[in-house]
Amino acid sequence: MRYALRVFLVLFSFAAPARAAEESANAIFLVASPVLLDRNFRETVVLVTQPREGGPWGVIINRPLDHLLSEVFNDIETLKDRKEVLYFGGPVARDGLVFLVRTQQPPPRALPVLRDVYVVSDVEYIEKLLQRPEPVRDLRVYSGYAGWAPGQLQHEIARGGWVLMPADADMVFEGDPARVWPELIKRATSGTTTKDEGGRGKDDVVSRIMD
Repeated sequence: MRYALRVFLVLFSFAAPARAAEESANAIFLVASPVLLDRNFRETVVLVTQPREGGPWGVIINRPLDHLLSEVFNDIETLKDRKEVLYFGGPVARDGLVFLVRTQQPPPRALPVLRDVYVVSDVEYIEKLLQRPEPVRDLRVYSGYAGWAPGQLQHEIARGGWVLMPADADMVFEGDPARVWPELIKRATSGTTTKDEGGRGKDDVVSRIMD
């Protein structure tokens, strides 16, 4: 897993300030509004959390890339002949990987973002997941991440670039990437919301983003 060992350095670089976030899961969805034309974020949905220090960060959940995971981790036998792909997580540190895992047992060296969903930076743990008979069950791998300087996201929201919505794990791990944005933007305009799995810290994240 040579490639993963190298790119995990990216996780260490942004996970440290993220550990200042609440221990409870607190992520929300940022849904790009139709007026947001930035090519990095047009028609995207971002699972985002707000640390107590520094700017918000997260991963785009609906941008699959053409790179197969079997190509990224070509030494993992269980991935061979499988069609699962790497996702574009955001424009920051695109040569790094972010691992999102859904599990009832908190993994080692992990940051909770939703109920039973974690960003994991433990290499051995990820290796074990990839060596399972179903290596990508409840696992998403992202190239890069999305990040904003303090105050930057608030400005984009104020200009109408984003809609804030409750986040749920099913949309992240089971949603059809081609339908995630159309479905959520339709819910946003109709006033229908997803089920909220953001935990008790979710409202605090919204308030800190908007402060």
